[in-house]
Amino acid sequence: MDRQLSIRWVDSADAIDAGSWAECFPPPLEGQWWYQALERSGLEDQFTFSYAIIEDAGKPLGIAPCFLADVPMELVAPPVTAWMLRQVGRIIPRVKYQRTFFVGSPCADEGTVGLLPGLSLNETALIIQQAVAERARIARASMIVWKDFPRETEADAKVLLEQAGMFPAVSYPGTRAAIPPGGFAKYLESMRSSHRHNLKKKIRRGEATGALDASVIQNPDPQTLEQIFGLFRQTYEKGKTKFEKLNPQFFQEIAKFPGSHWVLLRHPSDGKPAAFMLCFSLGKRVINKFIGLDYKLEGDWFLYFRLWREAVEWASGIGATEIQSGQTGYRAKLDVDHVLVPLTNYCRHRNPLMNWIFARVARGITWETLDDDLKNFLKSHRQKVVTQST
Repeated sequence: MDRQLSIRWVDSADAIDAGSWAECFPPPLEGQWWYQALERSGLEDQFTFSYAIIEDAGKPLGIAPCFLADVPMELVAPPVTAWMLRQVGRIIPRVKYQRTFFVGSPCADEGTVGLLPGLSLNETALIIQQAVAERARIARASMIVWKDFPRETEADAKVLLEQAGMFPAVSYPGTRAAIPPGGFAKYLESMRSSHRHNLKKKIRRGEATGALDASVIQNPDPQTLEQIFGLFRQTYEKGKTKFEKLNPQFFQEIAKFPGSHWVLLRHPSDGKPAAFMLCFSLGKRVINKFIGLDYKLEGDWFLYFRLWREAVEWASGIGATEIQSGQTGYRAKLDVDHVLVPLTNYCRHRNPLMNWIFARVARGITWETLDDDLKNFLKSHRQKVVTQST
């Protein structure tokens, strides 16, 4: 039967019924609760959200979350191009930013168009892109980006390259770690011997520096949530690569989601958090979304690795088989046996000449140009990474 697909736009996740969200974004995908939290967090100065509902004769068949943002070009440009943008940007500030209309979500680990069973991205990509192009024109966005789509969508997304004039650009890879049943002890057994030895050593040294009480909680009280956000801000400011800038209101909103769990390390003397990891329990997958570490502590506390032990123990205990840990901060994640997950951005600039230029620049974007930790890791592990990521 021929479908008569059309697109209807809404500007809020609440304008789509919960049943459609549940069908189109089942676990382990971040669903309506995720977009509600983002919308209710006062992030309008960074993002404008909208949602393309894919319909067949008025019947909803899918949801494509989208957002509008001004993107710092230095985040994705190769080093030489980034340097040029900085120089020109001193005279023409707008050159440093690109008003961009995204298909996908800020903060989400992978781009997703949620579709009912029986409907493929290949069937819907072009009609979504046509609607997005018009929406972007009205919003005066020069660039359209389908953000962080995983390798399993590559065949379906090919239609965007062949018929919509888009070009691919390598994105920051995601990270995942397999979690065997049996808790942290079994996880250690599954690790490569050198990584296992180093992890155990770091945890021992951290414990020798200072004792910390571990717990996994939900719905933190206001004081604890304020302390958690303080740790998040410390870690955000410490990071080399900065995407979205979240606020306390977001943490208050996301804490309401029943799947939100906070892995905490606290000082036994006063109960004050020294580190946290926010994890979402979504079926067989746990998403390790945000962390915060107290960088003011003196000595070798090895907070990340001690947090990771508690997260693995908890995730294994609830039956999860993998932890997805997102982009950036690669060095520590690779040290505990995460594998790199290739992600691709599909892009198009409104101006044909600029589209050609950006496509040429995109050819020079690699994991090595995006992140120094990846560059150093790939010098000795390239073949291993390719094998594990396919």
